[in-house]
Amino acid sequence: MRLAARIFAGTSLLLIVTVVGLLAAADVVLRRHLEDQIAIDLGREARLAAALVPPDSLRWPAAAQQIGALTGHRVTLIDPTGRVRGDTEFGPAALGRLENHLLRPEVQAALAGGVGRSSRLSASTNEQRLYVAIRGGPPGLAVVRVSTTLAAVDLEVATVQRGIALAGLAALLVAVIVAWMLARAVARPLVQLSAAARAIAAGASPDFPGTTVPEVAEHVFALRAMHQQLLDRFTALTREREESRTLIESMADGVIAADAHGVIVTANPAAQRLLGFRADAPPPLPELFHDKGTRELVRAALDGRDAPPEELEANGRSLFISARGLPAGGALLMVADVTDFRRLEAVRRDFVANVSHELKTPLTSIAGYAETLAGETERDPEARRFAETILKNARRMQRLVEDLLDLSRIESGHWRPERRVIEIAPIAREVWTTLGDRGRKIEFAVDVPAGAATVVADPDALRGIFTNLFDNAVRHTPDGGRIGVSAAQEPDGVAITVSDTGSGIPSEHLPRVFERFYRVDPARSRDQGGTGLGLAIVKHLMEAHGGTATAESAVGRGTSVRLAFPAVTKP
Repeated sequence: MRLAARIFAGTSLLLIVTVVGLLAAADVVLRRHLEDQIAIDLGREARLAAALVPPDSLRWPAAAQQIGALTGHRVTLIDPTGRVRGDTEFGPAALGRLENHLLRPEVQAALAGGVGRSSRLSASTNEQRLYVAIRGGPPGLAVVRVSTTLAAVDLEVATVQRGIALAGLAALLVAVIVAWMLARAVARPLVQLSAAARAIAAGASPDFPGTTVPEVAEHVFALRAMHQQLLDRFTALTREREESRTLIESMADGVIAADAHGVIVTANPAAQRLLGFRADAPPPLPELFHDKGTRELVRAALDGRDAPPEELEANGRSLFISARGLPAGGALLMVADVTDFRRLEAVRRDFVANVSHELKTPLTSIAGYAETLAGETERDPEARRFAETILKNARRMQRLVEDLLDLSRIESGHWRPERRVIEIAPIAREVWTTLGDRGRKIEFAVDVPAGAATVVADPDALRGIFTNLFDNAVRHTPDGGRIGVSAAQEPDGVAITVSDTGSGIPSEHLPRVFERFYRVDPARSRDQGGTGLGLAIVKHLMEAHGGTATAESAVGRGTSVRLAFPAVTKP
């Protein structure tokens, strides 16, 4: 139902209810008021009649007719037994046929209280009448009653009700006019305001109405302001979207976005070029890769799970794939071309390996000649000191070359661990015995429980790991310190911890201690003969086993290196 119709219906209903209420009030209140006024008049006439009735009872019928003729109302004279002794409308002959009036309500009330009143349909005249009776009169007369018809009251009430009905009809006509005016002033702007809101929702240009109604004008102003804010935000979002699209399309790395069903919704030119698919007909994301690891990575991202990045060979290039789930469902993939990086890395490894290999022979010769010179110059202390310095640095360079060769061999992938079940404690003690405490007073302890006594690893690799860790620990642990090896069984494998009570490592250096050639204190490490490659070798050996190496340390409290070997590793 339209607003104008609702306004008209509501106004009309209100007027109808008001008119009906006024009609009912007129029938009740006005009728009661008129009847009360008539009753007062009838009471006066009844008292006058009681005073005018003669003492002679034979003259009572004639007196009733005379008084009734003078007042214009019916006068009835009733004795104590209820018999009618005179009545304006009945002659002496008919009085004997009238009913006994002793039980009439107004008579009972008059006998009891002096005055009685009642309105009812008259049994003798068959019309609605108002009766007022008073107790009094000459001896032998008990009640004088005066009554009149209520037709005048009905007529006056009907007249008032007709006036009210005519006024209500006129008000109803006015309501029609008011509803039409309200429809023009309120309903039409509201309808136009709704159309403007729908136009805004559809992205079209809205037509805002003009109105003089303050409340409607406020809504028009609010909608206009909202429309302007939406335009500003939409413009900003469009600009940001274009900037993001330009940025993504200009990226050298591939970017792919897919919905929750794996349908590709966005793919920049780099992704199309690297993965070899057309922009107008991209395959579903799970079918874009044939490598098992990458397909599992994509499936994990679509399921909202985390998965490590994968590297694969596609179209003759090395691609690094990482993925993550989107909050609203779907996945975002980043495809990086690491072909040149891998090529440079291979060149670096080959260069380091070749240089290290070429340096082994001359360094061996230098060390040999220096050792010979040191033995033959016992009589010349200065020459002997020079020879020992040459020998010391030559051996240090030999260790550096050997570490570089080991690291290159591990990084190149040419070395694969030969895993077997080995006992941890014997190898740790063997390496410590071979390495020794270098004449220092350092306590060495092994705490390996029966449940974690063995680990699946390459024995030579574990020896190399212990060698590098023990060497670092000995160099940084003072006399009276302690170096310990412990192991613990974990749900996903065995964890070995090598700890010392040495000088410790500041927290800002911990994230980089496994980098090659990184030294916390370069001068001190160089004086003690460190190469800066020990922890890097440990890290790569652990990664070759599918495990991890992490360090915890506090300055002045020592360092702990945790080696996590997985229970099941890939061959």
